[in-house]
Amino acid sequence: MNRIITKSKILVTGGAGFIGSHLVDSLLAHNNQVIVLDNFSTGKRENIQQHLNDPNFSLIEGDIRDQGTCKKACSGVDYILHEAALGSVPRSINNPLATHEVNCTGFLNMLIAARDEGVKRFVYAASSSTYGDHPDLPKIEENIGKPLSPYAVTKYTNELYADVFAKTYGLEVIGLRYFNVFGARQDPNGAYAAVIPKFIKAMKDGEQVTINGDGSHSRDFTYVENVVQINHLSLTSQNKESLNQVYNVACGGNTSLLQLYRKIQAQFSKENLEPIFGPERQGDIKHSYASIEKAQNLLGYSPQFNFEKGIKKTIDWYNGSSLFSE
Repeated sequence: MNRIITKSKILVTGGAGFIGSHLVDSLLAHNNQVIVLDNFSTGKRENIQQHLNDPNFSLIEGDIRDQGTCKKACSGVDYILHEAALGSVPRSINNPLATHEVNCTGFLNMLIAARDEGVKRFVYAASSSTYGDHPDLPKIEENIGKPLSPYAVTKYTNELYADVFAKTYGLEVIGLRYFNVFGARQDPNGAYAAVIPKFIKAMKDGEQVTINGDGSHSRDFTYVENVVQINHLSLTSQNKESLNQVYNVACGGNTSLLQLYRKIQAQFSKENLEPIFGPERQGDIKHSYASIEKAQNLLGYSPQFNFEKGIKKTIDWYNGSSLFSE
């Protein structure tokens, strides 16, 4: 990483989650005070367990849907990394109201609290789902289509609210459109598990997996340490042009689901274990491949982990994880 935030008081919402806990680890390692706000609906206590006795760490168990909780969490804070959200396209299709309440109402509560408490900068997790039905590849920040799921609607709404708060109240905001982030601590269990941990768990257990569609759907899979890097860069940027912008956070490449399966299969030497092909998943974008030129130019983003390096480190972690015994 080129620039690291240090000696600051930083609130990480959703800090017990997969991405949030990696941010917490890095912030504490670089001499920051960190407050985590999490309701543990999807986050896990074990992700932050190692920090509970750290004097620079504090935990607020609460919900971003409660305005008073947001105000309390933002008090005296320099910066906010807003990671709290209800993820998953299928979850949003099954329960659009819950997704809206967390991702829209909760987001607006956090923006209001950040404004009222004088927070210096608000960096938030946006999503590649915002590109919707726009056909062009690679995905460029300024060219988006219509959303294909309630989840995508909520994440685009976040961008609109953030833009308005920047222009109306002068709040410094940066949105980071994450592209299929993967790495250690991503839960392979449950109905809404992401594809990489799900594939790894199945391969390790010698079980067949179902690939949605014919395997040609492709994604710009992004290792979590690249996400940590760009959050640091967003917090420390002195370039005024970089503010009130959204950025793709990816590696600038794409891998089909079948290619992904084969790469994981090769790591486990399970050549005889073949996938099942099922129906396409409702609300899914067909291809997701990002241009990272804007983040490179305005933030100095340079991903340190390509897909191959990231997937090896991820498999190594899962091989020693208790998540497989659940």
